[in-house]
Amino acid sequence: MTNPAERLVDLLDLEQIEVNIFRGRSPQESLQRVFGGQVAGQALVAAGRTTEGDRPVHSLHAYFLRPGRPGVPIVYQVERVRDGRSFTTRRVVAVQQGRTIFNLTASFHQPEPGFEHQLPMRRVVPAPEELPTVADEVREHLGGLPEALERMARRQPFDIRYVDRLRWKPEEIEGAEPRSAVWMRAVGPLGEDPLIHTCALTYASDMTLLDAVRIPIEPLWGPRGFDMASLDHAMWFHRPFRADEWFLYDQESPIATGGRGLARGRIYDRAGNLLVSVVQEGLLRPHTKSHSLERPYGEAQGEGAQGGAEA
Repeated sequence: MTNPAERLVDLLDLEQIEVNIFRGRSPQESLQRVFGGQVAGQALVAAGRTTEGDRPVHSLHAYFLRPGRPGVPIVYQVERVRDGRSFTTRRVVAVQQGRTIFNLTASFHQPEPGFEHQLPMRRVVPAPEELPTVADEVREHLGGLPEALERMARRQPFDIRYVDRLRWKPEEIEGAEPRSAVWMRAVGPLGEDPLIHTCALTYASDMTLLDAVRIPIEPLWGPRGFDMASLDHAMWFHRPFRADEWFLYDQESPIATGGRGLARGRIYDRAGNLLVSVVQEGLLRPHTKSHSLERPYGEAQGEGAQGGAEA
């Protein structure tokens, strides 16, 4: 398959090897670690496949315990914690080569009526059609797209467009607030299974969230002075959505201290409806020397990708 969206759906199509045990592929890529969003998305698929399918997931809480190895299958063991009258709870442990690398607890809720309120979006932003793709920003700045980034762009399952243009030089981040916003959508149709859309968005939620932590300290493009890894990840799903339609990912970092940075995200549809809330803490450790890592496609696409930190 050449379509990156089809490859993402295939990546989320786990093999069931026992009643509560599933196996997922881990593509062989030029990453030091498996991308954390991949593990979270696959774990959520495993949890969802052990439910009746009539209760959408409403929240997940996860910890990245060890970095996964690209190219090595990951086994997901599901514990059926509870099947209640309106809530279902599942716990998932991801194992690779005999070691636990990730665990997740997910809760599913039977939809029911209730009152509603929502804080408005923080600001009005341009429509995604008015913004350049990341590849176009790179071409504009460099006069072309390097071959490695051209290959990367062809594999990318999500179209990502930064609301605020990429900053390229250290002087451009002076006084910058720890905030970032991107429009995203899958680059092709993802089918009609709501669980796949939820898991695909879970995958995407890990791609750019720690950008908000980095913005005050270094440009998002160019030499990177910090190694970064996701430590934990939590999501709350408020409304139905499709991950192959445009959604706005509004991100901020309220604090970074002690080698860790906290990031929060709100995901909206084009009408301004809040779909998903996200919180993540990441580890940031200075490199002994700067790595020239050009990473315009989010944390999924470079050396030191997310998905567990070595203590």
